[in-house]
Amino acid sequence: MLKLPALAFVAACLSACSVAPAGETVHDPFEAHNREIHAFNKSFIEKIPRGNGDGPGLPPEIKNRIVGFADTVSLPGMVLNGIMQGDVEGVVTNGFRFLFNSTVGVLGMFDPATTMGLVEHETDFGETLAVWGIQEGAYLEVAFLGPTTERALAGRVVDAIIDPLKFVGHPKRLEYATIGSLAAGAVKLSDASDTIDSVLVDSADSYAMLRLLYLQNRRYELRTTLPEESFDPYEGIYGGQ
Repeated sequence: MLKLPALAFVAACLSACSVAPAGETVHDPFEAHNREIHAFNKSFIEKIPRGNGDGPGLPPEIKNRIVGFADTVSLPGMVLNGIMQGDVEGVVTNGFRFLFNSTVGVLGMFDPATTMGLVEHETDFGETLAVWGIQEGAYLEVAFLGPTTERALAGRVVDAIIDPLKFVGHPKRLEYATIGSLAAGAVKLSDASDTIDSVLVDSADSYAMLRLLYLQNRRYELRTTLPEESFDPYEGIYGGQ
């Protein structure tokens, strides 16, 4: 029942994806509203207890298990996106990563696939849309989700709808997968506390800094631009979207 409204939302997002005026590298027609959301997100993040890079009171071994589990359950969706992108290498690599890590690796608690040289090809439906030629659209900041674009936001919704685990997994497993993903996000947020503080607290304009870093990193990931240096301090927290 929820799929039709969600698909309608995606269609509306894609049809509304605006094109940046010639010469503009940052397309932010909703800046006033985005800044309000940014202020909310910033205050929310600042209230979250954060450690010194060692996670929320958890030893590294436990953190690695949580993140590994979350990464493993996300692989079927990456395989599906790889198919839609025509990325044969990515499909094969991610497919075998899921096979090995979900069995020998005990649902991602261990990572034998990387030891075998199978390095994850991270992707999502936002990248699929880019491959299909859909424009990036305007920059957005969404409550709790953080920085994104019209295209990337539509991709997040589609990824949630078409996740293959929903069609083959037991409801209890899906619940565990959701909890694991949220826990992994909390771990990554804690680990990135120093970098987050440098952007949100130390920057003269944290909104402009976050927007620049996000767009640089996302475009680099999609190879729409190739800056010499670009990184996203929220990579892995916002899923690079």
